Amino acid sequence: MVVIQALPKDHETVRTATVEMEEAVVSIENFSLWYDLFQALHNVSIAFARNQVTALIGASGCGKSTLLRSVNRMNDLVPSVRVEGTVMYEHVNLYDPAIDPVEVRRRIGMVFQKPNPFPKSIYENVAFGPRLNGYRGDLDALVERSLRGAALWDEVKDILHQSGLALSGGQQQRLCIARAMATEPDVILMDEPTSALDPIATNRIEELINKIKEDYTVIIVTHNMQQAGRVSDRTAFMHLGVLVEEGPTDQIFTNPIHLMTERYITGHFG
Repeated sequence: MVVIQALPKDHETVRTATVEMEEAVVSIENFSLWYDLFQALHNVSIAFARNQVTALIGASGCGKSTLLRSVNRMNDLVPSVRVEGTVMYEHVNLYDPAIDPVEVRRRIGMVFQKPNPFPKSIYENVAFGPRLNGYRGDLDALVERSLRGAALWDEVKDILHQSGLALSGGQQQRLCIARAMATEPDVILMDEPTSALDPIATNRIEELINKIKEDYTVIIVTHNMQQAGRVSDRTAFMHLGVLVEEGPTDQIFTNPIHLMTERYITGHFG
């Protein structure tokens, strides 16, 4: 039997060189979430710095995706969800009753585990969000800029009116990233964006993540420890809905403070 060191007392996160809450693009404070009677997140506090990539790691069911979806209120779409605590975006509480969740999702884009292009043309996939939001600028230029930002333009510029569903899996995922970029968000959330892709496509997405952090704050959920090491500036380890430890990725992977973090990273559980 593997004996794992107890969680930090009262769910207090072990931190190293923590991003200051007042300097963060997104800061989560004392955040808990329930699905009906099941508590999925316990008093989580973490800050996400501008123009950095933060990887959320941990075993299946630890609360990574729930935390990620809390940032743009995607969990609101799940029946019987209840939350306590705050999620601040640019010093605005996203869970204030006066805040429109649709506007939150425009400012904070989302890329899902499985590529999910709309059954529309490549062009319309990218243009859909801006049109919905009443974009009044040069739509052609915005589509091109978004596809270039997702490193897809050169591959699709001559087939923009073909279906996005005809693209390869890796291209579809980059199309979804372009679609997220088109609404001009500040933050992009990625929920295991390469888990359904082959190694070559995965490498392209990882290269893209390293590039787009120049313009976006990126939060990524991943089960792949090597991927977290390659793409992230900071890493947060979760277990059973508790944020156990977070800090610079190189420190988390080479000299974690908490024994449970070390055991997970070295493959003793998870």
